[in-house]
Amino acid sequence: MKILPNINGDIMERLEKLTLLKGEYKKFRERQGIKCTRNYYMATSYKAHVTDPVVVARAWAVSNLFTGFNKVIFENDTVAGCHLGLWVPEPQYPSDDEWGDNWIVNNHGVMTFEHNFDHFCPDYRTLVKEGIPGLLSRIEASKKIHKEDAGKMDFLNSQEITILGFSKMILQYGKVAEAMGKTEIAATCKNVAINKPETFREALQLVFLTHTAFTVEGRYAMALGRMDQYLYSFYRNDKAKGIITDEDVLELLTGAFIKLQDDVVNIVIGGYTRSGEGGVNELSYLILRAVKECNVPGPNLSARIYKDIPDEFLDACLKVIGTGLGYPALMNDEINIPALLKYGYSPEDCRDYAMVGCIENFISGKQPPWSDGRFNSPRYLEYALNEGRDMRDGRLLGIQTKPVTELKSMEDVLEAFKVQLRHGAAFYVRSFNNENGRFNRNMYAQPFLSCFCQNCIGRGMDINNGGAIYPQAHGVCCMGIGTTSDSLAAIEKLVFIDKVTDLETIRNALVNNFEDYEELRDKMLAAPKYGNNEDLPDKYACMFVNMHHEIFSEFKIHDGGNFYLAMAANVTNIPAGKELGATPDGRKAGEPVSDAASPMHGRDKKGPTAALLSVSKPDYTKVACGTVLNQKYSPVIFSDENISKLRSLVKVYFAKGGQEIQINAVSKEMLKDAMEHPENYDDLVVRVSGFSAFYTSLDMEVQEDILKRTEHDG
Repeated sequence: MKILPNINGDIMERLEKLTLLKGEYKKFRERQGIKCTRNYYMATSYKAHVTDPVVVARAWAVSNLFTGFNKVIFENDTVAGCHLGLWVPEPQYPSDDEWGDNWIVNNHGVMTFEHNFDHFCPDYRTLVKEGIPGLLSRIEASKKIHKEDAGKMDFLNSQEITILGFSKMILQYGKVAEAMGKTEIAATCKNVAINKPETFREALQLVFLTHTAFTVEGRYAMALGRMDQYLYSFYRNDKAKGIITDEDVLELLTGAFIKLQDDVVNIVIGGYTRSGEGGVNELSYLILRAVKECNVPGPNLSARIYKDIPDEFLDACLKVIGTGLGYPALMNDEINIPALLKYGYSPEDCRDYAMVGCIENFISGKQPPWSDGRFNSPRYLEYALNEGRDMRDGRLLGIQTKPVTELKSMEDVLEAFKVQLRHGAAFYVRSFNNENGRFNRNMYAQPFLSCFCQNCIGRGMDINNGGAIYPQAHGVCCMGIGTTSDSLAAIEKLVFIDKVTDLETIRNALVNNFEDYEELRDKMLAAPKYGNNEDLPDKYACMFVNMHHEIFSEFKIHDGGNFYLAMAANVTNIPAGKELGATPDGRKAGEPVSDAASPMHGRDKKGPTAALLSVSKPDYTKVACGTVLNQKYSPVIFSDENISKLRSLVKVYFAKGGQEIQINAVSKEMLKDAMEHPENYDDLVVRVSGFSAFYTSLDMEVQEDILKRTEHDG
């Protein structure tokens, strides 16, 4: 079967329209100012429904928000939907009591990321199959089942109120489009507001307006999931009927994606199907090409790679990465699916996983919204070497363990480290459960969001209160695997193998940030380093994953859910380093720790093959959340003559157990010049960690951290 789509249309005309739309979006965003009208529309409704049950009042507030905010359609739009209509210049704020609006909304309860508000992958597969009529029909059927349960009836009525408000919102977009003479958008909106979608255009429009509704509610990092799977039947049917071309599909996709640049919206392409077959199809390629043509930081594209994936698809992904965009991140199905299976999800659901936020594995539409937090692992090695105390100020922040003079072997060091880790993990879990579980879930119910999670409608229960098929999962982002592995390797090498120093001297050097210990620091820096395919540090990387998995597997979330591990840090390896004193790998106090699963920048000196062999050694089926491996390759590696070698490198890395890889293809010289002359690089996009961004918009510390990553050129 032919997979690669055939693009024969006027490419330049399509790209010109896309450029115009990008400009319209940018100008409108800059003109709109800083006043958000969300709380005005919600507060107005809360005041009108003050005697209703809270969940019903919340539903009316959401409905009023959906129908009240300004519906913006751009002249070059191909797909309607834009949250920017929420924002107005200060003089245009519609109320003279903004403080009162905010107070009323806050009084009714506002959830955040820590309380499962967003970072969710909705059940778009069911939505495009049934449409709004299907949602309303299932709500009505559930009301008949639960008619004797007042609480569930309130919740189901609330869901119905929000869906009807959402339908009106779509009709409003249709009226705006009609007034602008955009008849195709108008007809599409009017149809999907009351009927299930029948065409690719209609299915995409319904999905995009649903996503718009979530962003209007204030939800961030709401994933679009496996678009090449749930939209594929519409694409295939339209192509068979001759009512759409691949050029049309690209125009629709780019028109939607260009408006996602302000959010971390994860889209997944490729991967196994629910039945276990290879899922790459023509639409996978078209989504990949659309992201390339948009050339903006969002959406956050992820490509799921499986054992027998077509070489053409992997090459196409690498060529897009090689433009400098940094997308897509490459994910290994052969690791992620077994990792998820450990937690009791069905095999079909595990094969259907998507990502939310940056790289976080998620069971689409069947578990509550995601949350995660940062766990600064190297600090517990610091405590192990200093009797539980901070190296810089002596505070007892860990649990008291033996002084270094009583640690007589490497096993003693590792045992002290494990004791400190377990103590830190217990505090982490207690803090998360206290914060995550402190709200009365009945008072903070989310009726609209719950319509897109199985089986909230059938159970008549909120997504965060027993409605979802699976309990929530929380990601523990374990930072500094490179810093920790290098530090343990240095201790074993210098103290227990070469016997050139002792633990007490190392501890004193760290407390003094290497002042008067420069020779010892040089020896630490010369010790074997993770990222060079050397056994000594790499065994500690394996131990790092195993130890964290063993410890966090002992704990449960208050609703029975699990703590996943993640080898990811976003950009918080920088503040994590500021919390630490010096470390035995030679790193000085306050400097960043290693980034996510990556080797410490500058220390992987033996080329990309050695780096990937090191990173593939830990058992990443114990890391169910996901991994971030940041690599920086010279643009020459992505040339036509080298692409097959790069493809082979990635395939070997995945075959040996690597979980994820993402690559910057921007030279160090260009990054340096962008830092010195930012005015010349407004459109320079780089891969930061689990996301991409305009390089010159990043904080200077983040720019420098990216710049310091080892650049492999062969």
